[in-house]
Amino acid sequence: MRTFVYTSHPSRVVFGAGTVGRLGEEVERLGCSRVLLLAGGPLAAASARVREALDGLLAAEFDGAAMHTPVEVTEQALEVLEASSVDCIVAVGGGSTTGLSKALALRTGLPQVILPTTYAGSEVTPVLGETQDGRKVTQSSPEILPETVIYDVDFTLTLPLSMTVTSGVNALAHAVEALYSADADPVTDQQALDAISRIARALPRLAADPADLEARADLLHAAWLAGTCLANVGMGLHHKLCHTLGGSFDLPHAETHTVVLPHAMAYNAPAVPDVMRRIAEALGVPDAPSGVYDLVASLGGPTSLRDLGMPESGLARAVELATSTPYPNPRELTGEGITELLAGAWHGCRPEGPPSTEARLARLTERVVASFAQASDPRVRTLLSDLVRHLHTFVATNDVTEGEWQYAIDFLTRTGEICSPTRQEFVLLSDTLGVSSAVDLLTNSRTPTTTPSAVLGPFYVEGPPETANGGDISGGLPGVPLWVDARVTDTDGEPIKGAVVDVWQSNADGFYDVQLPELEGPVLRGRLRTDAEGRIAFWSILPSEYPIPGDGPVGQMLDAIGRHPYRAPHLHFMFDAPGHRRLITQLFVSGGAYMDSDTVFGVKDELIVDFARETGPTPDGRQADGEWRRLEYTFRLAPLAG
Repeated sequence: MRTFVYTSHPSRVVFGAGTVGRLGEEVERLGCSRVLLLAGGPLAAASARVREALDGLLAAEFDGAAMHTPVEVTEQALEVLEASSVDCIVAVGGGSTTGLSKALALRTGLPQVILPTTYAGSEVTPVLGETQDGRKVTQSSPEILPETVIYDVDFTLTLPLSMTVTSGVNALAHAVEALYSADADPVTDQQALDAISRIARALPRLAADPADLEARADLLHAAWLAGTCLANVGMGLHHKLCHTLGGSFDLPHAETHTVVLPHAMAYNAPAVPDVMRRIAEALGVPDAPSGVYDLVASLGGPTSLRDLGMPESGLARAVELATSTPYPNPRELTGEGITELLAGAWHGCRPEGPPSTEARLARLTERVVASFAQASDPRVRTLLSDLVRHLHTFVATNDVTEGEWQYAIDFLTRTGEICSPTRQEFVLLSDTLGVSSAVDLLTNSRTPTTTPSAVLGPFYVEGPPETANGGDISGGLPGVPLWVDARVTDTDGEPIKGAVVDVWQSNADGFYDVQLPELEGPVLRGRLRTDAEGRIAFWSILPSEYPIPGDGPVGQMLDAIGRHPYRAPHLHFMFDAPGHRRLITQLFVSGGAYMDSDTVFGVKDELIVDFARETGPTPDGRQADGEWRRLEYTFRLAPLAG
């Protein structure tokens, strides 16, 4: 049982495109009427839209926000705030303006409305990091948390790709560290994994098209989730290192997160292998630390502290600062370990995670999938790639042993060996596993105005004997006589002339002709053609429930799992008509056995019909002693697409 404590930090979130238009309403909702606007010079267009939305609520502006929230800048902004008698702070921009807004709110108690233009996520956290005398100090307090956050996707559309990448990885760092936080809980775990998946999907799409609105929305959604994670649980080594490097060496915030994250993950990986596995799955990569590094590198993001301006001579000082104060982290912090971590980040080395079985299997899977890359048919490439991924996942999830694998190979070999022109054991295997019915549902049952389809089954034989309308396909076999009178129409109810109709069924004992070597020639099967009224009619016998063949591998499988082999009684039909889709279906005898447990899962309620009991004269004057049955049904065929 997992023990946890979950604390939520309530903020009002408004998310969408064009949501800046609700800014005035949100300010007034807080009971405010005089706003101090915090904005940066590079955000002229966004700032203009915010001013327009505020209209008469705007009382003052400050545009001097700086990275790492220097205390001296906060004091300058505080002078403007006090001189203007404002009662609300509105900040538009990234982490710098948000940080300044928080610093002012902490000192004045004023409510905040934040409009992020990046993916930093700090807008939904009660955390503030301020820099003074070259040292960054972080604190958390409910007074720091903004009251309202307005996410306007339009504000992110012009964010340069380089900033998009680093800001997105900054958000990724919040989600990653939340998963191995000492405060981790199930709710935050799900938010973190969702954020990681969205970031991994969105960033490559934005590299291809920075104006992709849906990808921007996905990434902004992820930033909100990741920021919420940051608000709800404590962070570890990665965030401590980034605050140290940023505050003490004036390195750019998001870029520093981007460089350090894969190395911090690699450091902690041995202590939290399950977390790294979940992160790797969310990213869709074999190994989480190297996967993040590869993602950044593929997007042209920074991978080296050296390239950010970090002096190599400062690494020892950074190690000292990072290890001077104890803080929660899944792996014990050592000077030697952090030195190695920072050296790798400074040089831009690709971190390698521990060579786990999962990582090796994932690499194997991707190598196999890559081998299909040159397939000329893209559908073949897709089907083989997905088949390999699902098979490898099945093997890994169930920890399949070599003995089990060999048994499966032998099973398939025996399945093939028993197949013949009159017996298709592979179709029977597909039927009993429900695969045939699944393919049937996806392929043939998409038109609600047509007759539902059903599985072909293993006993269809090409080229059944031609049968005239009114003929008899029973071949004189014993059974309750059955008169079938069917019409074939299109979806508008118009009769279809000349449709080729194949029919086949079991005898009264549940056997098909191909199972009875003593019979000469095909019986209980035939090929008819519809007349001008779309009609066919023929005599047969009432079909019976029957067991599928039990003398082969499929029968042995059913025995092993304690499942009965019986099919519900039915009559098979196959229709081919020019200009119409082929229909393969079955009609089931209402009241017959095994309707709810058909062993190939082929029964559909719409195909259960009345085989009416009759006595006396037959439709064509044939002499019938005792009971006979009548089946009347109209089949509707779908037109060919296009």
